[in-house]
Amino acid sequence: MSVTRPVRTMDLNADLGEGFGRWTLTEDEALLTCVTSANVACGFHAGDASVMRRVCDAAAERGVRIGAQVSYRDLAGFGRRAMDVPAAELTAEIAYQIGALRVFAEAAGSTVSYVKPHGALYNRVVRDEEQAAAVVAGVLLAGGRPAVLGLPGSRLLAHAEAAGLTAVEEAFADRAYTPHGTLVPRGETGAVVHDADEVVRRSVGMAVDGAVTGVDGSRIAVAARSLCVHGDTPGAAALALRVRTALEEAGVSVRAFA
Repeated sequence: MSVTRPVRTMDLNADLGEGFGRWTLTEDEALLTCVTSANVACGFHAGDASVMRRVCDAAAERGVRIGAQVSYRDLAGFGRRAMDVPAAELTAEIAYQIGALRVFAEAAGSTVSYVKPHGALYNRVVRDEEQAAAVVAGVLLAGGRPAVLGLPGSRLLAHAEAAGLTAVEEAFADRAYTPHGTLVPRGETGAVVHDADEVVRRSVGMAVDGAVTGVDGSRIAVAARSLCVHGDTPGAAALALRVRTALEEAGVSVRAFA
């Protein structure tokens, strides 16, 4: 995958609203004090109407950008199970999720600024032409022309650019990388980086040097405008704050992508 010059400005995003009914998973309030973009679950892998409204209200109040985190329809599997969804059906479901979140974002005085796939869908659209095209078609169907977040070099971002949408390359603070620059599947050992100090070091390295160490020890080029800290990681809010502080101390301006 190609690389541009190291980024000195970085958006910091996290997954929020990953609760349902009486169950709460993400530290929404605490995360909103340090992230610049909020990936809000839209009800298919997590989240419900009350959760979406609450998170949108809080994000708008704090000036945090709101994004729709769209997924396969998989509440039981948290959107992390591989699914085969016909392209036309996926397009409709993507538009449905964005539209649902937009109601609450606009009621809060904000809008849905970007769309980011979640879990199995995120990984699928790295290489799957049909599914990537279906996601972008769903974004277009929903209207508003939000930006699209995805892995650098992915088919998703290629289709987004071809459709005239803003494509935003994303890196992951707490996920391991293969030698090819893709994410190590969650089912494999070492897929998630749990050591907080290592997460912070990797975050600064990706923002300042434009590179990260892969699972095989190789140096992987990473060109990203947004950095993700997973909201469902234990202690995610404290970790996100540490990452933001370290980035700023390294001379990186942490703000929402243009």
